[in-house]
Amino acid sequence: IHEAMEQQTISIAKAGITTMLNTRCSVLAAANPRFGTYDDLTNTVDQMDFETTILSRFDMIFLVKDVRDPERDYMLCKHMVGLHSGQVQDTPEGPLPVLELRKYLSYCRSRCEPRVTAEAAETLKNHYVSIRQQMKAQKVSVPITVRQLEAIIRISESLAKMELCDDVDNSHVDEALRLFNVSTGDMANKDRGEVGLDNYDEAQKEQLRMAEEQVRRLVPRGGRKNKFTLAQALVQTGIDERMANRAIAILLRSGELVERANQTVQREA
Repeated sequence: IHEAMEQQTISIAKAGITTMLNTRCSVLAAANPRFGTYDDLTNTVDQMDFETTILSRFDMIFLVKDVRDPERDYMLCKHMVGLHSGQVQDTPEGPLPVLELRKYLSYCRSRCEPRVTAEAAETLKNHYVSIRQQMKAQKVSVPITVRQLEAIIRISESLAKMELCDDVDNSHVDEALRLFNVSTGDMANKDRGEVGLDNYDEAQKEQLRMAEEQVRRLVPRGGRKNKFTLAQALVQTGIDERMANRAIAILLRSGELVERANQTVQREA
């Protein structure tokens, strides 16, 4: 994928055939976290086994998490069971049929070439400098470079094309910046999910202290325990799952717990 996104080519050497093909197309990729499940209390970059040279080449990077929602889980289960039981599934229709939407998008791509206005260009420059300063202060692992500026410009131009506008104005730039901030900007934020204790009320702080004490009871000094098994053991004692994960993360950052192989944690002797 690195060669495809950097050189726009793919080298093939199979069955005695050696050639190079062009790859001038959009890239939509998906990947799982390094440890199988996403941890809200851990730095996002530490959970991805990708070089920053690859991550910086994506215009937008979204986090898709499996949120435990009973209503959503029920609807998903109902849909899956319906597919395997032969039930007729009602396909919702949008404002436009898919065929007409494809024709409209093809027309926008071929007939519309918007240009960035002076006001929009000034907004882009100011926000790019602001984002660079903010990310430098936070010392994020995903670099914010000129590639991200080009990504924001491409998104702005795409928004203008969808409206068949000849110019990219501030409204398009503002929407592009919003999309960038809720995707790549949110993913690159090293402190996402690390909520300070000042934002907790007294009841939550007390539950967090109880969770830490339970961890010390369940894991003796020098002992090891699976991280997810430990979290489930805390939940069984009546502690909220988010508080359980938060307590384990705090003890890991303080050094009282140390991560070992096979997703286990060990308490210092």
